[in-house]
Amino acid sequence: MKNIYDPGYVKKLFNHMSASYERMNYITSFGFSIRWRRQFLSKLGRSQDKLHVIDLLSGLGENWSFLQNHFPNANFSALDFSEQMIENSKEKSAHLFKGKLNLICEDILDNSLPSNHYDIISCAYGLKTFNTEQIEILAKQVSRILKPGGRFSFVEVSKPENAILFFFYKLYLGRIVPLLGKIFLGDPSDYKMLWIYTEKFGNSSSSQTIFERNGLEVTYDKYFFGCATGISGTKIK
Repeated sequence: MKNIYDPGYVKKLFNHMSASYERMNYITSFGFSIRWRRQFLSKLGRSQDKLHVIDLLSGLGENWSFLQNHFPNANFSALDFSEQMIENSKEKSAHLFKGKLNLICEDILDNSLPSNHYDIISCAYGLKTFNTEQIEILAKQVSRILKPGGRFSFVEVSKPENAILFFFYKLYLGRIVPLLGKIFLGDPSDYKMLWIYTEKFGNSSSSQTIFERNGLEVTYDKYFFGCATGISGTKIK
């Protein structure tokens, strides 16, 4: 049986989905993905200072325009271990940052990022692809690379607690979205995995506990009746 949390498997999955992932994120969230991005990134505040900002599991750079608007004078980096995601995001990087974005193709769980360096960390829709042990490593890495007093915010598609909402959400993500994946890719199996990951992930509450025991002050965030959840906070000084 395949290990859906194996980094090699996850990388292959997202390499394959890279061309249509931004479009499918919008569809799978009924268009709420943009609103949720705006909401979870608002947890980071705004600043005119020359901060160091990094977008983890950066995908196709969907967070970048929001981050640039919030932190116009920052030095920006983005990290993703999918080579195709990095490659397909280069055009957006050139357009938004004029070549001044530091694009890093590395695994966040095993990386060469500097310690105590970043003021701001963002991450959208990547938590579900980690199991509990990997989220523990992720929390340690966030704590390591973030400056004391630095801020972070994560968001993830989640299982809503309302039974009726959950029924329709499961039907949509589990059945309809794979059909849309077939239209876009000719293969529904990749997008079927998005619901499998979401169902196993549940919500961000366990991630909150893990991040808290790794030197981080954490707030649990809920969006649209729990269809998305997240964690945000600061590194304890």
